[in-house]
Amino acid sequence: MSYLDNLANDEEIDLYAQSVQEYVDLNMDVARFTAGRLQMGIYGQRQEGVHMVRIKLPGGRLTARKLKTIASALETYSRHDVVHITTRQDIQMHYVPLEQTPAVLRHLAAGGLTTREACGNTIRNITTCPLAGVCPREHVDVTKHLEGTVEHLLRNPLTQQMPRKFKISLSACESDCAQGMMHDLGVIAVRDGDRFGFKVVAGGGLGHKPHEAIVIEEFIEEKDLLSVMEAVIQVHNRYSDRRKRAKSRIKFLVDKFGPEGFVEKYREELVRTTSALATLDYPKGEWSAGADTEVPGLGAPRHIFAQKQPGYYVFPISVPMGNLNVEQLRGLANICETFELPDIRTTQDQNMFFTSVPEASIETLRGALAALGLGEPKAGDDVVACPGTSTCRLGITSSTIVGPKLSGGKHDLKIRVSGCHNGCAQPEAGDIGIYGEGKRMHGKLVPHYQLHFGGNAMARGALAFKGPSIPTARIEEAVERVQSAFATDRESGETFFSWAHRMESAYFTDLLADLVEVKPEELASVLRDHGNNNDFKVLQLGGGECAGVSQIKIGTIFFEAAHERNYRDALKFQTKFADSVKCAEEIARLIGQGVTEMLGGLKHDDLTAQAEELLRVLPAKAYLSRQLARFAEDFASPAEELNDAHLTEWFSRLDAWTMEVAEFCLDFDRQLDLAGALPSPLPASARSPAFDPAKSSVTI
Repeated sequence: MSYLDNLANDEEIDLYAQSVQEYVDLNMDVARFTAGRLQMGIYGQRQEGVHMVRIKLPGGRLTARKLKTIASALETYSRHDVVHITTRQDIQMHYVPLEQTPAVLRHLAAGGLTTREACGNTIRNITTCPLAGVCPREHVDVTKHLEGTVEHLLRNPLTQQMPRKFKISLSACESDCAQGMMHDLGVIAVRDGDRFGFKVVAGGGLGHKPHEAIVIEEFIEEKDLLSVMEAVIQVHNRYSDRRKRAKSRIKFLVDKFGPEGFVEKYREELVRTTSALATLDYPKGEWSAGADTEVPGLGAPRHIFAQKQPGYYVFPISVPMGNLNVEQLRGLANICETFELPDIRTTQDQNMFFTSVPEASIETLRGALAALGLGEPKAGDDVVACPGTSTCRLGITSSTIVGPKLSGGKHDLKIRVSGCHNGCAQPEAGDIGIYGEGKRMHGKLVPHYQLHFGGNAMARGALAFKGPSIPTARIEEAVERVQSAFATDRESGETFFSWAHRMESAYFTDLLADLVEVKPEELASVLRDHGNNNDFKVLQLGGGECAGVSQIKIGTIFFEAAHERNYRDALKFQTKFADSVKCAEEIARLIGQGVTEMLGGLKHDDLTAQAEELLRVLPAKAYLSRQLARFAEDFASPAEELNDAHLTEWFSRLDAWTMEVAEFCLDFDRQLDLAGALPSPLPASARSPAFDPAKSSVTI
């Protein structure tokens, strides 16, 4: 059985259920509860009292069993009748009352599904080539690498208290259908002569200040993949701004250090991660040259697609606006079972597809889908939309209303519709992308869509460039006019991407100039957003939760120390004693500085000086500072005197000291949550309402 078949963990759901109760009973403040809720994939909505539950589907992989589980959860717990496929291959369920969210998580867990780290300052769902394992072009089935990466990073202390979210993609050939360009970290399988391995890019991102990823490794071997990925994540953890949330994505580090400086920081971290993970088993695939055939593209293929397995086909399913109801979910599950299909997958274009369909079954399968109101993609329906103002607290415009009104036309252009500049529908990666905003005109606030043209985040592509901003009431005409211009002005066989970049931004400004201008007498015609009977206004809902929440510094420090502890133990096992002791020293320094700062004291890099400062601010527990001073002496021992026995004894004392400091911190801050950050369960006396130490040993 694959690790991806069951990602659930009952212990963490029990901890979450306890935190819900504490919050409802007014024994936990909103910031602490929100952080834990987001960690478990539960996101606030515009509507009070109900939440979105984001189900994490690495690579978009689903089975009949999981589809049925999602269907029954939707039917039982949601006040809404559809789930929504996201551009990160997740499935979201909306309108779930807060008190019901623990039951939803348990229900999903029974089907092997998890929501863990689908939101918050974590590694978000990892996206892959949609056709991994069946594409004729692929060098390797990256499903193996997806599985290994998820197993390594999910619930890892390194990824629990990050400065901001972090997005990863895995592609199986140079075409890069998983769109590494727009990711924090993109991994692309490549061939270099007779060698096979990965190209790695980092620092990409959409939303505020879109940024194309830079190449940090032209070629790495398969065995180095996890070390390279962890080094990039560590750069983010170490250097991204934890205070200015709007600038804490890794793309801003590329701007801060410059591409060469960023790569230098990465290589510094790589030395350490390579050493620490030297004995870690790594995911291994079967490599080949691949065939020079059609590139399937970033989502589900737009037609029946021949697999590399002779006689079998990929059958794409168009899912309008990414929405599926209970009947459709169950119907798709039944089709999987009836036709004995191995899986069904969600894609980055909010569609789905079946794999391994025999040619003889295609017509029968087509009829079964039609009975569910579903079918294959058709020219013009490649339209992706985020929830916008239907549920999202950050939504400005009604993207779910305008999306169905737009079409990619006979040339099947990719249309991407976001309700705000955060770009969850990936407007910068579409042929035509739009995001909602408000603009003052003649003293009134008018809903607008900011246009983008010529996006393609696959290989040899580029992120879209900005065009004009058009009142939402005129967006349909604007899109149709651009399509008409493309049909008239394109050269033979020219793609929209090539055409748009050949025409450049000024052309589109002139083409749409009359739609941008609003005369005073025309104002009344543009004051309302699609589907709204009232004049436009931007609701002040206290902000969304895309950026997570501010972290409690001492909590972050304990997770950093837990990561160092993993490295410490791995290096000790490899008899790299000096490196292991450096990790132990960092643990002592982190925790010593953290608890001292928590009490208003000063930080010192020197452990002896830190021990003196800790004694000054915490004289009632002088043994903690004495032990820290003793660590300073132990860890200063010459390298030639280090041996396994010494390190075993020192590390045992360090772990006991860590637990004692944690006990004090939990008494000091009764809402502090250190689940998964400590070396062993705390004694009963250290228990707090928000943290059950008996369950702190969640598998990492």
